[in-house]
Amino acid sequence: MFTLESRVALLVASLLLTGCGAGSAATPDGEPAVARAPRAAHAAGAAARASSEAAARAAARRLPGLGPVTWAKVPSQTRQAVVVTGRDRNSSHSTAVLYERTVTGWKAGGSWAARNALRGWTDHHLAGDLRSPIGVFTLTDAGGLLDDPGTRLSYHYTDGFTASGTGFEGEPLAGSFDYVIAIDYNRRTGTSPLDRTRPLGIGRGGGIWLHVDHEAPTQACVGLAREHMRRLLLALDPERHPVIVMGDAESLAH
Repeated sequence: MFTLESRVALLVASLLLTGCGAGSAATPDGEPAVARAPRAAHAAGAAARASSEAAARAAARRLPGLGPVTWAKVPSQTRQAVVVTGRDRNSSHSTAVLYERTVTGWKAGGSWAARNALRGWTDHHLAGDLRSPIGVFTLTDAGGLLDDPGTRLSYHYTDGFTASGTGFEGEPLAGSFDYVIAIDYNRRTGTSPLDRTRPLGIGRGGGIWLHVDHEAPTQACVGLAREHMRRLLLALDPERHPVIVMGDAESLAH
């Protein structure tokens, strides 16, 4: 039979072995150690889902087809973007879409066939390389041989936009510059598209425009059908800080 003293000794020993922090795997009061694994796994899964959802939301705020590197070049205040996506690096065929930013994200307008330079695209354009420059460029100035159709861009009307001769496929170039929007690559903004100032130097080319398509490759510009050029001129709004994002699909996806 156990004496009172022996019973007290056994009780103390039991408390020392089983209390909070006892042993090598301490657990909260009343919670078995095996219960921690499912809870930890659940927390890790929830964190991964939250991270994935955050990434998805960030991607949804981008213009379609743009990767994080390209997207980072789009000014934060931009609410209009013409995205010209080439078929591949060496193709002169592309597609243009005008996007408007709304409270719910970017809304696409029509999708228009476009032509770019004869040899495709480059991320380091040089004069005469017959490639269109890849990048994000503002759109500030327009002009043409025809009267201003009602654009909110600065419009320069002059017979200096008379086009003549033939293109790479023998097609007539007459009328190609009836409507023009200057792409702000290596140019001084706030001037006529005909201005020949080249901040990067003449070796880096210039005079790169959106203009009326002559149904063949360009030297470096982007050509759109006459009606699409007119619609674009009427849609672009300087207060929405429009840009053009242009390049082959693979490059834009970076």
